[in-house]
Amino acid sequence: MDKSTILAIVQGLTEFLPVSSSGHLVIFNRVFSMKADLLFYTVLHLGTMFSLIVFFFKDIIKVLKNLDLLKKILIITLVTGAVGFVGEGFFESVFSYYKFVIVALFVNGLILIFANRRINAKEKSSPTYLDSLILGLTQSIAIIPGISRSGITISTLLFRGINKEEAFRFSFLASIPIIFGSFLFEIREGVSLSSLFKYGEAFLLAFITGYLALLLLHLFIKRARLDIFGYYCIIIAFLWLAVLS
Repeated sequence: MDKSTILAIVQGLTEFLPVSSSGHLVIFNRVFSMKADLLFYTVLHLGTMFSLIVFFFKDIIKVLKNLDLLKKILIITLVTGAVGFVGEGFFESVFSYYKFVIVALFVNGLILIFANRRINAKEKSSPTYLDSLILGLTQSIAIIPGISRSGITISTLLFRGINKEEAFRFSFLASIPIIFGSFLFEIREGVSLSSLFKYGEAFLLAFITGYLALLLLHLFIKRARLDIFGYYCIIIAFLWLAVLS
């Protein structure tokens, strides 16, 4: 199995599972010197973005017809974007400190374990505007490698009393503008649309594994086993710390 195949699988699975794709890629790059160019990572992000759109296509159509939900997602996007813009220098510097990434991965695991205790608690059927504001703030924390975007946003919604099905659905619907914006930023950095076809196999692999990751996460949330991913993050954090020390 070559480098591009491994990276495509890692990106596809960890992009949506609550284990931090950026954290895993930082560690893989550090341990195995598995670095790839911007174009390759852009293709992987495009593949997982398409899997997200296909998986939630019906929900996306419903959101486009619901002004209230659109406003809430806009709030989340603006808050996350503003925090990301203000803290850009800090967030970029963190990628160089792999031990910080390992600590973040450990913290991510703890968040998932505690959130799982709320997964069947008293529930609200939909997030409020205050929930959306808080979600925008916590989603911005996921810019730190080691902190999972899906993990921290689903956990936030669970802590806010949103039922597990809606927490899963709304977390990912709210992520689409940010993911799409990140893709446009990568394109702006000098990647042409025509050149994306160079890595067609990587795109397909990221798309398939991303879709499977969404199915798997949905299954685990329905069974109230979000903590499984938390234990995984903690174990991986200790293993990588031992390897890299």
